[in-house]
Amino acid sequence: MKAIAIDDEPMALEVVRSLAAKVPYLELDACFTDAFKALEYLQKEPIDVLFLDIKMPDMSGLEFVTSLQKKPLVIFTTAYSEHAVTSFELDAVDYLLKPFSLPRFVKACNKAQELLQLRGRTPAAKEYVFIKTGYEQVKVYYHEILYLEAAGNYVTFVLENSKLLTRMTISEVSDLLPADKFIRVHRSYIVAKERIDKIERHQLGIQGNNVPVGASYTPQLQLL
Repeated sequence: MKAIAIDDEPMALEVVRSLAAKVPYLELDACFTDAFKALEYLQKEPIDVLFLDIKMPDMSGLEFVTSLQKKPLVIFTTAYSEHAVTSFELDAVDYLLKPFSLPRFVKACNKAQELLQLRGRTPAAKEYVFIKTGYEQVKVYYHEILYLEAAGNYVTFVLENSKLLTRMTISEVSDLLPADKFIRVHRSYIVAKERIDKIERHQLGIQGNNVPVGASYTPQLQLL
């Protein structure tokens, strides 16, 4: 999905930019602190999703949306809850109250993607995800991943020829990965479906590695 973000606070835009970089199917093409410059951009460039603050000088987010003739999907990002009803009257996809977490942000993006698919506008799916490890972002292709193992607030990506450690919870990582390619089999493990060599009662075999299977996750494996 192609998106832009509008907020009069540069730090708020940095938050959106940082979170958007972790959503594999989302491309944040531009960010604006000036609503009028954003209007000029929208007259030239088609986008799918607009992340929009409500309380802004000169023009509020609500006024901005009503001024658009051709409206993209709108996700409001605001510190004020009192405009929620009005925003949904304008057919907003979601209403994110600042400060919002990565899982909450991803949930809003998922809603937008589902709406695009219902409208017959299916965005091209990416085949990779960027993972922060240390001070850098590393591109990891889905086909390289064997499985993921969590330990507290850290997750290890076990790849074909290497491992990557990132400071995220297993739930946050799960939200970033496509459900058609990956499945959670334990509270601490997610595996690539196509990499499963054998399924036993309490474990999986993946290229010589044994991955435990939690009892509550067994029914999902039976559907593979």
